[in-house]
Amino acid sequence: MSTENEGNEDTAVPSVPSVPSAPPVPAAAPEGTPQGGPSAPEATPPAPVDAPTAQVPAATHQGGPGPSFPQYDQQAHQPPSPPQQPPAASEAWPPPPPAVPSYADGGGTAVWGAPAPEAAEPARKPRAGGLVAAVVVAALVAGGVGGALGFWAADRNDDGSSAGSTTVAASNSPKDFKRDAGTVAGVAAKALPSVVTIDAQSGDGEGGTGTGFVYDQEGHILTNNHVVASAADSGQLTATFSDGRKYDAEVVGRAEGYDVAVLKLKKAPDGLTPLPLGDSEKVAVGDSTIAIGAPFGLSNTVTTGIISAKNRPVASGDGSSSSNSYMSALQTDASINPGNSGGPLLDAGGAVIGINSAIQSTSGGGAGQSQAGSIGLGFAIPVNQAKNVAEQLIKTGEPVYPVIGATVTMEEKTGGAAISDQGAAGTPAVTPNGPAAKAGLKAGDVITKFNDTVVESGPTLIGEIWTHKPGDKVTLTYERDGRTATAEVVLGERKGDS
Repeated sequence: MSTENEGNEDTAVPSVPSVPSAPPVPAAAPEGTPQGGPSAPEATPPAPVDAPTAQVPAATHQGGPGPSFPQYDQQAHQPPSPPQQPPAASEAWPPPPPAVPSYADGGGTAVWGAPAPEAAEPARKPRAGGLVAAVVVAALVAGGVGGALGFWAADRNDDGSSAGSTTVAASNSPKDFKRDAGTVAGVAAKALPSVVTIDAQSGDGEGGTGTGFVYDQEGHILTNNHVVASAADSGQLTATFSDGRKYDAEVVGRAEGYDVAVLKLKKAPDGLTPLPLGDSEKVAVGDSTIAIGAPFGLSNTVTTGIISAKNRPVASGDGSSSSNSYMSALQTDASINPGNSGGPLLDAGGAVIGINSAIQSTSGGGAGQSQAGSIGLGFAIPVNQAKNVAEQLIKTGEPVYPVIGATVTMEEKTGGAAISDQGAAGTPAVTPNGPAAKAGLKAGDVITKFNDTVVESGPTLIGEIWTHKPGDKVTLTYERDGRTATAEVVLGERKGDS
């Protein structure tokens, strides 16, 4: 999977090693749509009858060629002959209307569905051209249906009364329809005013779009780190609400490992409504989901789906650094695309249960390849984790990560998370006096479970650790020399991104 990173032109994803049976999914962060919007596909000729097309004819490239139409062979059609006029003395012209059957309503009205008698028209000069003939045929087909129904309706109301009418009027016009709070329309209507489209412009002029949502009444906006990373230091950030109001914003803090960032509106308006936060621990597979974002720059887009899996190990990168983000993600089939990153994943009641962050992609993400789209596998950071990170960023401006004090390999086929023989830059793999060392863990041990969760790789272990806080006590199951043992570990902490 490649991370879809809003605000980054380059969607190449760092290689993340897969794992044996349930690998951490190298995901694509729904990356930002380059400013100016994506190119719309070139308009194509109308499809054959009964073959719907995916493109709306009006949505074409500006200045691009207009839609083409099939050419009709004018030689294949002969102009219609003018109607023959009957002899002046003939009483058989026009022919009498058909007899009304005895069961007809009122005894004097036409049969339901019978065509209305046509008034004689003066002969017209025939026009050459197959296109005209084809249009006439189409008009006759459509007019035959509409004409019959129109005659029937007119006949039923011919006496000016409504006694025989079968029409039914709606009690309210569409503008008066009310959507219940539990419907998708009701949830979207309530949530949209609290969702913003983020425009990130880097110092060199490059930029992209992502999504965020109102976290509190002080004007803090919660989003993904990869949405704002390109503009965090020397660029410009703006947040646009669904009603068009736009505000400059600044980065309060960001956590690359968690892929979480907090912005603050520079001149926050009064009356901001934060989205309610749910409990991601209580989410169940099959629960309904609603995603709101700006896929490919299309702001205020609402999509729906379900939770298709929980605790999905995901390692995602934005292609702009060597570091990855790790999460034990909520998996959803709600359509998520580049530009959705940082937006809320809501439950059926409208509470935030996750931050949309990454997608599974079939694209290799290499240079010159177009951005990938949704294939029904999207991943969201559980909101319980995102809330903990956001509070830390608002308080101190830097992230705090829980750690076990051991370096694990990212190799597959290890049957778990294997503690390396050596740490980074020649340091010990197990930090002296660290949490793992105090619990008796050594280099070469393979961690197979974190509490009750099976661990199948290094990224899986990291994702699980980061769902906790420093100071939490956890149980690690590990294998050493063919034997299985457990250890109680009190998680330590690491401040800042390294």
